[in-house]
Amino acid sequence: MELIQRQTQQMDQRQIQRLEVLQMSALELRNYLQELSQENPVVELDDIPPAEPDREDARFQHLRWLADSDRQNRYYQGLWDYEDDPIARIGTGGGLEETLPKFIARQLDRLRLDGDTARTVRFLSSCLDWDGYLRTPLDELAENSGIPLPLLEQGLSVLRTLEPAGVGASSLSQCLALQLERAGVDGPALAIVRDHLEALARCRCRCIADKLGVSLDEVLAAQKAIRELDPRPGAVFEQPGQTAYLYPDIFVEERDGHFVARIRSQERPAFQINSYYKELLANSDQPEVKDYLRKKVQAAQDVLGAITQRRDTLLRCAQAILDWQEGFFRAGEQALRPLRMADVADALGIHESTVSRAVREKYLQCQRGVYPLGWFFSRGGAGGDIGGAAAKAALRRLIDGENKAHPLSDQKLCEALAAEGCPISRRTVAKYRDELNIPGASGRKNRG
Repeated sequence: MELIQRQTQQMDQRQIQRLEVLQMSALELRNYLQELSQENPVVELDDIPPAEPDREDARFQHLRWLADSDRQNRYYQGLWDYEDDPIARIGTGGGLEETLPKFIARQLDRLRLDGDTARTVRFLSSCLDWDGYLRTPLDELAENSGIPLPLLEQGLSVLRTLEPAGVGASSLSQCLALQLERAGVDGPALAIVRDHLEALARCRCRCIADKLGVSLDEVLAAQKAIRELDPRPGAVFEQPGQTAYLYPDIFVEERDGHFVARIRSQERPAFQINSYYKELLANSDQPEVKDYLRKKVQAAQDVLGAITQRRDTLLRCAQAILDWQEGFFRAGEQALRPLRMADVADALGIHESTVSRAVREKYLQCQRGVYPLGWFFSRGGAGGDIGGAAAKAALRRLIDGENKAHPLSDQKLCEALAAEGCPISRRTVAKYRDELNIPGASGRKNRG
């Protein structure tokens, strides 16, 4: 026998939940709380009056609700029990707003995984983008979440075995390769998606055939098979028919000559715990009821803690943006300064990925309009003293003020911008001009 001392880091479910809540937009958080109020009876939303239970048989109703509905509580118990196929119900008005993380978690119930692995897969599913890709490096996720890297690697291996095929890939090449491997396809198709996708996109089939040492017909057959793959396996869970609404999280106010960030609804909690169930927890003499309510109250308090941390982190990030970009709020886009998420992270003493989660799909409302928080981040130009948005604003101003009979070429615009302290290349000028939907010099001649 050998005694081995090993140090491990246990995954904290509350920490995972807080990361999920942190990256929610205002609308996602609102929907999350509505679902929460339906799944957890102790949660009482301010704008949804609770139904008062019949006190005479409240305990029996409560236990019946526990038996019928508790397995749907994914946020606290991690248990899933949907009877219908969610794919068949997407967009049908069937009452289930299916998402990719939900679909993945539902599949985990059929696998015999230990608790840590299952929770890790759920965490990774919350980090997927809309296309179903995991673009954040695992070492970064490990540092930010506290989940050991080997456990993340194990969870990712499990995730990539689930439906839809290709989910969890870090690139288009890997996504297509995962789908081919799932289908048992080998040979030229797999080699092409791994090493020759760019050549395939340019229809250089003969060149590919020469490099792989196969016939042109084999490459064309592989091309046909590749075109039948799904480059965006997560897109099926989007709901394009729904109207998108913007709910600003941050409001900008000017106080004593300084701009101050104020968060939406910061004056009151997101919800409260139903007083009836508090009383039932304190006075019930049935152990099953007390144990059930104790878990539900604790789960609700955990969510309140996650929302409080989301609010504080978002407010700190927003205030840092306001302090750095004060010139924009006074003078407009031309006064924007280059700002990286790493700069905000260093200033606040948090991880860069935390800043990324905090500003994801969050919006700021000020006197100049509503802006995504991510809009205020940009990389500086060659001189490092002006951001991309400010460069575009300066470019538009120069073009608006030019002689329409003799419009400025891209090279002249490049020189004029450099004279104003914005040293960017001619190619970048052309790129920004295209992004602003402004034609070249010949296309602008004699036009108002």
